[in-house]
Amino acid sequence: MYAKDVKMSLEEVIEDTRGFLSEEFEVDKDLILPENSLKETLDLDSLDYVDLVVLIEENLNIKMTGEDFKEIVTFGDFFNLVQKKLAL
Repeated sequence: MYAKDVKMSLEEVIEDTRGFLSEEFEVDKDLILPENSLKETLDLDSLDYVDLVVLIEENLNIKMTGEDFKEIVTFGDFFNLVQKKLAL
């Protein structure tokens, strides 16, 4: 778990989140790339977003809501949001 005061580089955010996302959603880690669609790659439905929020809270110790995902299209968007929340 990460403390909110720990600064992570974007590369660290990407590597860590790729690991737990590929495991949880049973997707090849090589498909979790900044330019790929988060929803399509992970095959997310509305309930999966709830699981994703819980997964992020458990693995990175940051709070996220469904509202946070309104502007998220790609993994790059997602990685930037995670990095931003870790910096708060």
